[in-house]
Amino acid sequence: MIAVALIGPDGSGKTTIARRLEREVGLPARYVYMGVSPDASNRMLPTTRALRALANARGRKADAGGPPPPPGDAGRPGGSAGRRLLAGVKRLLRLVNLLAEEWYRQTLVWYYKSRGVVVILDRHWFADYHAHDIAGGTGRSLDRRIHGFLLSRLYPQPDLVVFLDAPPEVLLARKGEGTIDDLARRREDYLRAGTSIAHFTVVDATRSADEVTRELVGLIRRLAPCRGPEAAA
Repeated sequence: MIAVALIGPDGSGKTTIARRLEREVGLPARYVYMGVSPDASNRMLPTTRALRALANARGRKADAGGPPPPPGDAGRPGGSAGRRLLAGVKRLLRLVNLLAEEWYRQTLVWYYKSRGVVVILDRHWFADYHAHDIAGGTGRSLDRRIHGFLLSRLYPQPDLVVFLDAPPEVLLARKGEGTIDDLARRREDYLRAGTSIAHFTVVDATRSADEVTRELVGLIRRLAPCRGPEAAA
């Protein structure tokens, strides 16, 4: 079968549409969240849960799940050589866990596809990290450059990536989060990522969820091969 990823800024309707497609596509289908937000993840490694619990205990806010902030926003670690070394070790451990999480969820995608299941992906790592880990230029830290290289050279792309597009004013009105400028930046980030995605299409997300779902159901059914074996319970 095929894997279809829905991408777009907050407020574009990714999760709502993805869950509706899982129910309404008319083929065996599974939903898989492919972003960093622990609150949204329906599948997660135990190590990621442990890191999230540790961060919660220290009062750190959970990742929102969208593109990371531009390099340099948080500043580079200062202080003694020991503190810089410790910061570097923490970044390396976070990278190792992120890579493990990405490949774990990709393994789920492969498994479901092998069972004849249409996999509906809510977000995708390549699109979310493209702006700063892949196309970020020389300002990237070493861990970002390693991550970007692996995502762009080794990580499989979905069979189709759908960008749910809407003006930033519409997105802000729906979610009430962020700013017009931030949402506009994220929209441009996703459109630029689309130029590096083999099978990429833009869908008007200003319409109702019913209209968007109907369009995507038709698109998926045209792309999907003959119905495979039923998914395991």
